[in-house]
Amino acid sequence: MPGLKSHGVCLIYKFDMKREEIDMSTEYMKENGFYEQLEKTAVVPVVVLEKVEDAVPMANALVRGGLPAAEVTFRTAAAADCIREMSEKCPDILVGAGTVVNLEQCKRAVEAGAKFIVSPGYDDAIIDYCLENKVNLIPGAVTPAELTHLINRGFDITKFFPANLYGGLKATETLSAVFVGHRFMPTGGVNLENLPEFLGSKSIIAAGGTWMVKPALFADGDFSKVEEMTAEAAAVVKKVRG
Repeated sequence: MPGLKSHGVCLIYKFDMKREEIDMSTEYMKENGFYEQLEKTAVVPVVVLEKVEDAVPMANALVRGGLPAAEVTFRTAAAADCIREMSEKCPDILVGAGTVVNLEQCKRAVEAGAKFIVSPGYDDAIIDYCLENKVNLIPGAVTPAELTHLINRGFDITKFFPANLYGGLKATETLSAVFVGHRFMPTGGVNLENLPEFLGSKSIIAAGGTWMVKPALFADGDFSKVEEMTAEAAAVVKKVRG
């Protein structure tokens, strides 16, 4: 076999293809404005939707409240259809997919119109697909080993979940001091009370939150409470980040 040499029981592979021939860089996320938009929005509502008919009212409530972003989680069968509804009918919202744990979910989300993918951990098949197809991706990591792997894949931003169980803000600031320049999007335990502290840290690009989009808030089809609580979070963003 060309490029294969046998040395006893060891096989040494020689790869002749230059890495430059396959563009696996993450630079497009900086160049297309995704990171900039993420930092400007600062709070990404993490949305769980059981019914497709709730997708557009949810998106409209978030936009009116001042947080024009939604991470629609793949925890329900309706996730892909909800992403499609938001993508096609709500041009003012940055809609993405969350809790993406395998390549099949990732492809379904992108085909439905997701503008970004968020994973609670990381999977190299998802990473390869997103880099090859220039899909915005925030993979998850909480340990130095995970961060080392993702940083060596080119990622400057990672999800930190569940933040409340893995040391919260103290942990992200400690990690960012070691992995200089790396920033996090913490989710899990973030709320209106501790939001100013998170957003005030240089280690945080944005925070994910569920408190303003909990299903009980709109179970009756009324999204006014979602809009109200979203506006409260947007006011914190304005106060802390201007």
